[in-house]
Amino acid sequence: MPHQFITSEKLAGGRIARITLDRAAKRNAQNRGLLLELGEALEEAERDDDVRVVILAANGPIFSAGHDIGTAEFRAEIAPGPGQHPTWQGYGATRSGAEQRMLQEWHFFFRNTRRWRDLRKITIAQVHGSVISAGLMLMWCCDLIVAAEGTVFADVVGTRLGMCGLEYFGHPWEFGPRKAKELLLTGDSIGAAEAASLGMVSKIFPAESLADDTLTFAARVAARPTMAALLIKESVNQAVDCMGFPNALNAAFAMHQLNHAHWAEVTQGAADLGTPEFGVPDWREAGAITPSELTRP
Repeated sequence: MPHQFITSEKLAGGRIARITLDRAAKRNAQNRGLLLELGEALEEAERDDDVRVVILAANGPIFSAGHDIGTAEFRAEIAPGPGQHPTWQGYGATRSGAEQRMLQEWHFFFRNTRRWRDLRKITIAQVHGSVISAGLMLMWCCDLIVAAEGTVFADVVGTRLGMCGLEYFGHPWEFGPRKAKELLLTGDSIGAAEAASLGMVSKIFPAESLADDTLTFAARVAARPTMAALLIKESVNQAVDCMGFPNALNAAFAMHQLNHAHWAEVTQGAADLGTPEFGVPDWREAGAITPSELTRP
């Protein structure tokens, strides 16, 4: 089936699948169509016994600006009528209030990301430019992360939307507890070198050779016997799960929904995100993201 928002290809004699976000004009913002197509492509790679490693990349100047909350395509997906995306006709979308929002986000922002984290293939996120808010979710569900020089990472939902983080709340596990609090409370970014020092990023490659270097790295991983590779992945994932990762994700998702419900109540149903009259700047008018610097207040 042809895709509108992604591209996919098989490389290295079919041993490596590369899935590329292809919504560059919208900064690879994640509308419902893109997320569904991504899920289909990942499942296709999972079905294919020739594929050993999946690379998740993106076209355009940045990896992803996060969830789409404002483009014309996003509004058309939601609005009743012939252009409405089918997933807005079920999966809780016909319910009301917090139930509708909770079920929709559970299916398409939370459960899908958890599913991709446990894909039965080794996955490598190939990121560049900026990885903002929900862009982190797509990256974090991968087994390995490689970044172009100059890549920056930030979650601005606290400072620009009045929210307590993302639906898939990997922050304490990826940044560490105190750094997670700092980055969420300030909306500041970190660069690739600091991300590598935290253990979040495995490799940093020159931007001009990012795709080639990632493919070379993926080929090294693909050379492992498939059973050994899968059990290495599963052993590490189960160790993290024993530390409480799944329960922490579930608890944070519930708090995320409470945060939405708070804004829906205080705005009397006008919005489920923070608004300027309640001290949250308009996200559409926000300035540049500032880097986190050790000596800057």
